[in-house]
Amino acid sequence: MLPDMKREMMDILACPVCKRKLELTVDEENEREIVTGSFYCGKCDVRYLIEDTIPNLLPPEQRRQSGE
Repeated sequence: MLPDMKREMMDILACPVCKRKLELTVDEENEREIVTGSFYCGKCDVRYLIEDTIPNLLPPEQRRQSGE
């Protein structure tokens, strides 16, 4: 299970495909963590969702295989 999404994690997160820094968009945040939002990789043109505090960083081809 992935840890809840806290802003401090941005220092260690990278695109799982190209390893570049991700851009964070926050839709909802509470005093402890980001509840919903997304990461965006400009190089790969891929968005990774954060839902219920859990970041989904599966590469696009793995998302298709898992049915997401």
